[in-house]
Amino acid sequence: MADPVSIAVTGAAGQIGYALLFRIASGAMLGNDQPIEIKLLEIPPAMDALRGVVMEIEDCAFPLVRNVVMTDQPEAAFEGVDIAMLVGSRPRGPGMERNDLLEANGAIFTAQGKALNDHAAKDVKVLVVGNPANTNCLIAQRNAPDLDPANFSAMTKLDHNRAIAQLSQKVDGAVEDIKGLAIWGNHSSTMFPDLLGATVNGKPALDAVSQSWYEDEYIPAIQQRGAAIISARGSSSAASAANAAVEHVREWVAGTEDVTSMGIYSNGQYGIQEGLIFSYPVTVSGGTCSVEENRVLNAFAQSKIEATEAELIEERDAVAHLL
Repeated sequence: MADPVSIAVTGAAGQIGYALLFRIASGAMLGNDQPIEIKLLEIPPAMDALRGVVMEIEDCAFPLVRNVVMTDQPEAAFEGVDIAMLVGSRPRGPGMERNDLLEANGAIFTAQGKALNDHAAKDVKVLVVGNPANTNCLIAQRNAPDLDPANFSAMTKLDHNRAIAQLSQKVDGAVEDIKGLAIWGNHSSTMFPDLLGATVNGKPALDAVSQSWYEDEYIPAIQQRGAAIISARGSSSAASAANAAVEHVREWVAGTEDVTSMGIYSNGQYGIQEGLIFSYPVTVSGGTCSVEENRVLNAFAQSKIEATEAELIEERDAVAHLL
């Protein structure tokens, strides 16, 4: 077997962490022949809960797991890691405005960015799951000046999967028959699920649905799906978010056969302001993400993309003192 890959997971005792760790340990993320070491980071009050999670991992006797480390210190969690999955973040509390949430998480991701910069492998792949994911990712990236900005990514794979699932239900087709769909912008209620380049069984997706359904039902449903799940189950998405995180990293490492969606460092593609963490339609080969070129965007799509870009600029400016 290959040498173990070192994987750090933050917020490891939380709901998403709990749903995620057993998938990673089973080989679902990196493959059934790739040994791993897992480093788990939590805040001090959650260390007892984390100990219970580790006991369960041990009780599964996963053949691929070579070592499990528990810590409440980012420096220890990120020492030599090849993949860092930043799941833990401060949730919005009663009376908190979005800027309050950005500020509260800013301290977390500033410290984690600095620890990654000083201790992680220089080619580390950093996936930010904790919300607000794009701007948390930006904070971490800016506090890791010695790492390539391309090492950082925010998760919009969950939105991507939601968009595919809702379209497949509408057209009564299989999810694997849908290609080319993409999520643009922020992982928030301004994200833009783009069907202009999508196909169903090789035919344009927009030929299979009405424009009114696309604009008035589909887009709002994807943008508000997280809130709908909270309303239905009383807590936020956990299993589906963990599944998306596994898929995101698997595609980042192993490559893609079709377009997927990732929040990545903008180099100005499609006129997006450089330096934002922005979700684009991407393909991956050899561990490198490439933005799909020459995607046709009409005036409606451009307006949606400009709106989500404006929100990300506003968020960036709100945390400018941390960057």
